[in-house]
Amino acid sequence: MSNDTLSSRLDGIRTRIARASEAAHRPQGDVRLVAVSKFHPASAIEQALKAGQRLFGENRVQEAKDKFPALREQWPDLRLHIIGSLQTNKAAEACRLADVIESVDRPALVDALSRAADRAGRLPDLFVQVNTGDEPQKSGIPRQEADAFIASCKARFGGSLKGVMCIPPEGEDPSSHFAFLAQLAHGHELTECSMGMSADFETAIGQGATLVRVGTAIFGSRPTA
Repeated sequence: MSNDTLSSRLDGIRTRIARASEAAHRPQGDVRLVAVSKFHPASAIEQALKAGQRLFGENRVQEAKDKFPALREQWPDLRLHIIGSLQTNKAAEACRLADVIESVDRPALVDALSRAADRAGRLPDLFVQVNTGDEPQKSGIPRQEADAFIASCKARFGGSLKGVMCIPPEGEDPSSHFAFLAQLAHGHELTECSMGMSADFETAIGQGATLVRVGTAIFGSRPTA
C-alpha cells in the first residue's frame, strides 16, 4: 500500500470517529484510535507513524517484539497494545514490551502477569477482556464471572487496571454487547472501554467506547505470503 493511500485511509477513519463522536454528543478527542497492525510489516507501521498515528495493536507478542523495539527508537511516543489472547509463558515478554495489555481474561494470566511485573519492574496498563457472547471458541472472561473477576483484578493491580475490552459475536447486532461492556466499566469505575472494529466502531462510539481498534480499514487486507 502506498503511503498516500494509508495516510488517506487514516484520515478517513479519523473523520468518521469525529463524526460519530459528534453524533453521540461526546467531546472531540474522547475516542482514540488503535491501529491494528497485526500481520503487517514494520514498513506499513512506519507509514502510519509518519501520518501521525501513535497507538498500535498487535495480537502476538513475538510479532510485536520483531517490529516495535526498532520503531520505538525513532518514535518514542508510540504506544503498543497487546490485543490478542496472551499465553502465560508470554507474560514476561508482554510486560517488557507493551504499554497496554487488553486481553486479561483468567486467573492464571493474572498470576503470571503479577510475577512478570515483579521481575521486570514495570506493569503495563491492563484491560479485562470480556466474552460478552459467551462463545466457547473465543477468549475472555464469561459474562457471569466478569464482575467478580474485575473486582479481583482491581484488588491485585490497583490503578494499573484501566478498562475492559470485548469482541462481539459475528453476525449479531453488537449494540447490546457494547452497552453491556460500557455499563460494566462504569460500574467498576474504569475509565477505558475498548470496543469496536472496522465494521462497527461507529456503533461502539455511540455506546461509550474510548478506544476503537481498526485494522483492515487502515492497512488493507492481511498480506499473503
